[in-house]
Amino acid sequence: MSDATADAAGDDQEPKKKSSKMPLIIGLVLAVLGGGGGFYAASSGLLPFGGAHEAAAEDGHGAPADGHGTGAPLEPLGNVAFLELPTLVASLGSVNDMHHLRFQANLEVDKTYLADVELLQPRILDVLNSYLRALEPRDIESPGALIKLRSQMLRRIQLVAGEGRVRDLLVAEFVLN
Repeated sequence: MSDATADAAGDDQEPKKKSSKMPLIIGLVLAVLGGGGGFYAASSGLLPFGGAHEAAAEDGHGAPADGHGTGAPLEPLGNVAFLELPTLVASLGSVNDMHHLRFQANLEVDKTYLADVELLQPRILDVLNSYLRALEPRDIESPGALIKLRSQMLRRIQLVAGEGRVRDLLVAEFVLN
């Protein structure tokens, strides 16, 4: 082998540069710092969600003051009453494509207004029947439909019964046949 061929072969075997790991290390450090900063911001209350709101709503024993984390004082349970409404069956859709909705619910009322709400029960049933009868089957079949329908029915009941008398509508049965 001559010197010229040895030099040519040596040129092909130059040592390759190793790629730098510095960008990877910098990226990892920035990710850790960003995650830590985000956790701090959420838990300290700088963001509208996170642990600070739950911590502020806790009483001295580590439990939420109202059971819902809002910080409002608990009302005694003796002030709550439930009025069971009779089962309603409403026909939905056209005559050719008839469906029936079976609906049963309870009203959560302030105990002081229980007699008033019982007296207004025929009007409440009329409002519920009218509302349910106006629905189409497609209105009920979507995934979030029950939440929307429940809020609509509760609002109508509150208008009939008067503000502050009916606290909530508790759906016990909601079946489309």
